This record gives sequence, C-alpha cells and structure tokens, in this order.
Amino acid sequence: MLEDKNPQLTPISTYGEFGLIKHLTESFSFENSSTEVSIGDDAAVIDPQNQKVVITTDVLAEGVHFNLGYVPLKHLGYKAVVVNLSDLAAMNATPTQILVSLAVSNRFPVEALEEIYAGIALACKRYKVDLVGGDTTSSTSGLVMSITAIGLETSENLVKRNGAKPNDLLVVTGDLGGAYLGLQILEREHSVYLANPNMQPEMEGYDYILERQLKPEARTDIKKTLKELGVQPTSMIDISDGLSSEILHLSDQSKVGFRLYEEKIPMDSLTISTAEELNLNPVMCALNGGEDFELLFTIAPEDFEKIRNHPDFSIIGHAVDLEQGNYLVARGSNELIALNAQGWDAFLNKAAHI
Repeated sequence: MLEDKNPQLTPISTYGEFGLIKHLTESFSFENSSTEVSIGDDAAVIDPQNQKVVITTDVLAEGVHFNLGYVPLKHLGYKAVVVNLSDLAAMNATPTQILVSLAVSNRFPVEALEEIYAGIALACKRYKVDLVGGDTTSSTSGLVMSITAIGLETSENLVKRNGAKPNDLLVVTGDLGGAYLGLQILEREHSVYLANPNMQPEMEGYDYILERQLKPEARTDIKKTLKELGVQPTSMIDISDGLSSEILHLSDQSKVGFRLYEEKIPMDSLTISTAEELNLNPVMCALNGGEDFELLFTIAPEDFEKIRNHPDFSIIGHAVDLEQGNYLVARGSNELIALNAQGWDAFLNKAAHI
C-alpha cells in the first residue's frame, strides 16, 4: 500500500482533556494486586501489602532532555518510563505503578500522543507495571513529560546509597559509554540533515549504541540475579549522569572514597570504535557520558567469589577511607587521576540529552 502523504490528523480539542485521557489509556490493563483503584477516579489507591512504598519522578522537557528532530515519539514514551524504573531498580525495589503527565502545545495532534502512549504501553507490558493516573494540559513551549514511578519492597531488601564501607568492592552491570556515543551519532546525522535535507542519514552499523540511547532498558533483572547469588549490595545507584558522577554520589552518601581502575571499565567494542572514529576518548565517554542506566553498587569483600565470573557484572574498583579521596587508577601507569563530576546537568548543559 502507498503511504498517505497527507494523513488526516486529529486536533486535541476534538477530545477535550478528560476525553483525551480516556482515549489514550483505555487499552491499558493491570497486572499488580497492589493496584486497587486506578484511572477514572479522583486518585489512585495502592495497597502496599506490608511493604515499603518507593517513589521517584522525572520531568523531561523538549529541547532540554530530548530533540524530536531525531527521537521517535514511541521511543520517547518508552524511555520516559524506563528512566524512572531504573531509579527503582537502584533501590532494589520492584516497580509496580506509574503516573504520566503531559503538557503539549497545539502543534501536536492526537496521533502524536497516541505514539507516545504506545511506547508507554510497551514499557508497562515489558516491566509489568500499571498505569494508574496522570494529567494532561496545554503548553506554550513544546512537549513536557512527567513520569512518577512507584515500587514496593520490604525494608530488609531495600538498598540505599549510604551503606558502603572501606574495602567494599565497586561493581557495575553491563557496559558503559554506548548511550553517549549513540547520542553523538544522532546529533551528527541531524546536523547533516539540517544542512542538506536531501542527504540520507548514515546510521548503518551503529545499531547497538543507537538502541542504548533511544531505547534503553532498566536493569530490573539484577534484583533477581543478586538474590539467586546470595548477594546483598551495601549501596547502589543507577548510572544516569555518568560513572564518575555516580561514584561521587556514593562517596558523598556513604562517607568513603573510591579507587576506580581504568582497565576494568566495561565497554562494548562498537562504543570504543565509534569513540575513536569521532576522536573521543572512550573512557571519558564512559566516565562522563551518562544515560547507560546500568547499576553501580558495592558489595562486601566476602561476596567476591559469588560474582567474580558472572557475565552481568564487572568489578571495577573498591572503597577506601574518605580522606583518601576518589581517583581513577590509570591503565598501565597506576597514576591517580582525580574523579570529577562532569556528567549531565540539566541546568548547565545546553545540548539535548535524549
């Protein structure tokens, strides 16, 4: 079939606020017994069933956190959910519900919001969370999304940032730096397009790092893996702002210093080759790039044997006394390089982050 080049788009005013919410959410189902009352009433009711309620929220603003010049709306909806679920995973909590609020300008038709909610629905299905509420309103400055995520967990299983002790091992999941390099490729090809709309983007061969940027996954699977291994982290955080920044957060909250070994930082081969292609240092991309949404945590030294050969984990350093500071141990030379927080800051960075 031929694609319709001029599809009939539906103005949001066709539905009105409450009709729009009903239209966008009527296909969502529920999977958690803790969801008692959801969309359709004045407020949601959640029964924690003798567990602690863990809550996190994020705001994503067009032009600050994402660029619709190259971010598909469906991917945006999916990622907006994932970045919040990653925070719950960092607390070792189980995600259960989300609330979604949108502020949209009149340049967005209903069909655009349907795409966003299709991505949200995919994330809800993938992570078995329930959409239980939210809001929509008009905006004079593009698209703004706010997602609140709720999780449940028992007190003894929750992990905070403040439990690391000297000699604890520093561990990370997955690989780092890919999301930042994916962003660089998107920015490069978008600039080429703006200069010459007839040029086709050169995306072939960058699939892995593009997916790391456009469709990341929250490491909610790690909770089960650690439980099976009999390992309880002493502190934990997700890597949203860059490895260096997150280590400094753990240091600040736990009152310890860290030694991070450059040679131990896990990076995918495509991340390394793309960094070299763009004349970037791949280690700096891992340290400061952000948006990998892997988990960074500490474990007691006696748990070393339990995870040393596990494919999900890399032991990248250890904790020291606070007065010894936070340093990267350079590859080969053992030179100590002070760690600095150079990751993403929404109030300092001007570039789009998604």
